[in-house]
Amino acid sequence: MAMNGSINIVDPSCHQKPPLAIDIINELDMFGIILYAVLTLMAAVAMLVYIEECVYVYRKVSTPKKTAIAWVNGAAPVIATMSCLGMWIPRATMFTDMTSASYFAIVVYKFLILMLEECGGDEEFLRRCGKNTLKISTGPCCCCCPCLPHVAITRRTLFLLKLGSFQFALLKTVFSILSIILWTNENFDIADLQITGAAIWINPFVGILTIIALWPVAIMFMHLRSILRSQRIVPKYAMYQLVLVLSQLQSAIINILAMNGTIACAPPYSSQARGYLMSQQLLILEMFIITLANRLLYRRYYDPLPLSDPQEDDNDQNTKIVLQSECGDNVA
Repeated sequence: MAMNGSINIVDPSCHQKPPLAIDIINELDMFGIILYAVLTLMAAVAMLVYIEECVYVYRKVSTPKKTAIAWVNGAAPVIATMSCLGMWIPRATMFTDMTSASYFAIVVYKFLILMLEECGGDEEFLRRCGKNTLKISTGPCCCCCPCLPHVAITRRTLFLLKLGSFQFALLKTVFSILSIILWTNENFDIADLQITGAAIWINPFVGILTIIALWPVAIMFMHLRSILRSQRIVPKYAMYQLVLVLSQLQSAIINILAMNGTIACAPPYSSQARGYLMSQQLLILEMFIITLANRLLYRRYYDPLPLSDPQEDDNDQNTKIVLQSECGDNVA
């Protein structure tokens, strides 16, 4: 923006669509070339590390657990890859962002499944924890409601917890496809906050679905964090939460600042396009670091979970020995 007397002259590119990929390449200076090259290399390395980790997990881990590990580990490299594509092709930002968000919606459900598989599966979880109760006054829904009663752990409770997370994996993908369809018909614009716009109805509803999906995961983690401490579930959950905050909350804050004009226009980028660019570049760096951290957490030998009650197991073994002795005496 330039001043000409009392008249403000705004660069026309500040109101144009995001630039094409070829325009970005033509505008890059030496610093830009190095920055784009380094970030692209980070995204590529993150994906290669993830592929190598998947090969290791599929060889060393049993079937139910390895699928959940592969999905959960893929969150950071997939987001980094989509952010890299959005950085190079700004007009595809909505598609890359929705792909990342849809993938992470599946990860929310898969992390719940991962915790159950770390226990040995649904049956083993019910055997270990069937006599206990679940504390449901946890975030993000009911952390301020300590008066809520504890819930018995049953098959029905486990089914409802799974359903609470699975609905987000399904409906987030459906709403992403719907948003893209409406966008092609010029009915969906994330910056359009008018009551007649589709974004003002879809985005809050997806936000409610997100909160509902995160609640069962938090309930299960609070119950299993001591049981699964040997499986390093606390740092795994921390990495999962970090991906959530960075990919959802951080990006939302930057995009809101861009839509309000707080982030200045920098031709050939409009204010909103520049906000997307900053968000994508930050995500590539952050997801690269998280990918390396996840490799240390997941690429290892998986020891069996310690017995829930060693004394009870000893009693069972003693009972079997006594029965075998009695059978031998009867035969004699």
